[in-house]
Amino acid sequence: MQLPMFTHTRLVLAFGIGAALTACGGDKPADTTATTAGAAAPAPSADELSDVQELTVNNRAEPESLDPHKVSGVPESDILRQMFVGLTTTDPEGNTIPGMAAEWSSEDNKVWIFKLRDANWSNGDPVTAHDFVYSFQRLGDPNTASPYATYLADAKVVNAQAIVDGQSAPDTLGVRAIDDKTLEVTLSEPVPYFPHMLIHTSVKPVHKATVEAFGDKWTSPENIVVNGPYKISQWQVNERIVLERNPAYYDDANTTINKVTLLAIPQATTDVQRYKAGEIDITADDLPPEQYDKLKQELGAQVIEPPKLCTYYFEFNHTKAPFDDVRVRKALSLTLDRDIVVDSILKQGQKVAYQFTPESAQGINNFEPEWKSWDKAKRIEEAKKLLNEAGYNESNPLRFELLYNTNEQHKTLAVASSAFWKENLGFVEVSLNNQEWKTYLETRRKQNHQMARGGWCADYNEASTFLNTFKSDNSSNYGKYNNPEFDALMNKTLLADVSDADRANMYQQAEAILDKDSATIFVYQYTAPRLVKPYVHGFTLNPLGTWQAKDLRITKH
Repeated sequence: MQLPMFTHTRLVLAFGIGAALTACGGDKPADTTATTAGAAAPAPSADELSDVQELTVNNRAEPESLDPHKVSGVPESDILRQMFVGLTTTDPEGNTIPGMAAEWSSEDNKVWIFKLRDANWSNGDPVTAHDFVYSFQRLGDPNTASPYATYLADAKVVNAQAIVDGQSAPDTLGVRAIDDKTLEVTLSEPVPYFPHMLIHTSVKPVHKATVEAFGDKWTSPENIVVNGPYKISQWQVNERIVLERNPAYYDDANTTINKVTLLAIPQATTDVQRYKAGEIDITADDLPPEQYDKLKQELGAQVIEPPKLCTYYFEFNHTKAPFDDVRVRKALSLTLDRDIVVDSILKQGQKVAYQFTPESAQGINNFEPEWKSWDKAKRIEEAKKLLNEAGYNESNPLRFELLYNTNEQHKTLAVASSAFWKENLGFVEVSLNNQEWKTYLETRRKQNHQMARGGWCADYNEASTFLNTFKSDNSSNYGKYNNPEFDALMNKTLLADVSDADRANMYQQAEAILDKDSATIFVYQYTAPRLVKPYVHGFTLNPLGTWQAKDLRITKH
């Protein structure tokens, strides 16, 4: 999923720092404009602000849950980021800054000490280190069944994997409260980017007494307790979620927006229609490709198109035929015309993906497969040969189902991909299966699919946030790819004697293994085109996509 101005001395967090890393509390980040993402602009004066500080955003889908430990998608994270604050958070440019932790340090990148600021939950209870101990333990507890259960294992927190596997009790996790305001986290290997990982939704704290009192109903508007700038006040399923300002938030004095309405509109054309009608202030980040050029002509700077650390792909279920055969996977990968997808269908600045990790991510040497240089004829020739070897031909066509979640663009790409395979190979028959977001996620998690459209966005800005998801024991590995060589290489990246340069080379080798196995069909690297009303001041989409309503203001219009 992720440089402010500081009033105190700070040491900039950077990957590969071997000495202590410390960040100290600072000023609210400078305001930035919506139409020139990333370019600073003066904050509006009080006289320039609208009397009504309310914002409506299309969030694209009905959330699977509002429990930070039970979700995995971007629509959920975009809501939860408004309500919960982890140890670290991000500024409008996506830099890691203090959250509940006012500062942190480590002498060896293994034992990390976090000093918590004075802050309260929305019910008035203080936020303490004990809240984080409880929440981290709950994340990995098999009884929670979190889709991100292995996140702390990827971060090398002591005993995290054993807890996920049911071999150790949650209270053996390498995290403890030294006192109410001091948290210690112990890792089995040095992880120099560990504070950056803590911006993620899955490691935000939850209020223990509320969870235990209400069980699965703790996220209902009448029950929920939060530590962030907003609290849910209304939830109309498949329609809208309304957030109201939380006066107990520690930085409420610097928050301006009073009400945020998040809509669940999956259709991009409807999204645009309602934006034009004045019902939406910020659209979702998937504008209709067929309208894109016209929208730029009509609305000019209201169209923003920042890059985004996300990759679109078609996921194979490796546990079932026909995709338990690498020859079949490779044939389909070779004959999906990514250039047409990017240049003729999407046409919004996306880049063809030849690896899983976006090329702009930190900490990797980019990989290019040998077949990138092949012309179309050679790719088709090789693909037909592979399929024939696997037993597929005109008399025995390759048949499979492609799953995608409800969205016009996903449907367009599913139809186009099916056509590529039919045209290029002849004996491929694809049936399409469209499901709503929550059902689609459950289908993939249970491996009740053959191929599925997928997209992965960075949880933090480092290559491991992508590559870790292909480890055989990773809870986000929905296709159940399994290669011991890949696992061993990824585990080796965090050994104490591995330098940043060595790690970057290992990531490149890991991408090469994924390509050799045709683990997934990587299609394109995202941009994040949206429409943003000119009176929404401060909206920038950094590559992590971590926008926060608390940073925004509505000017008179």
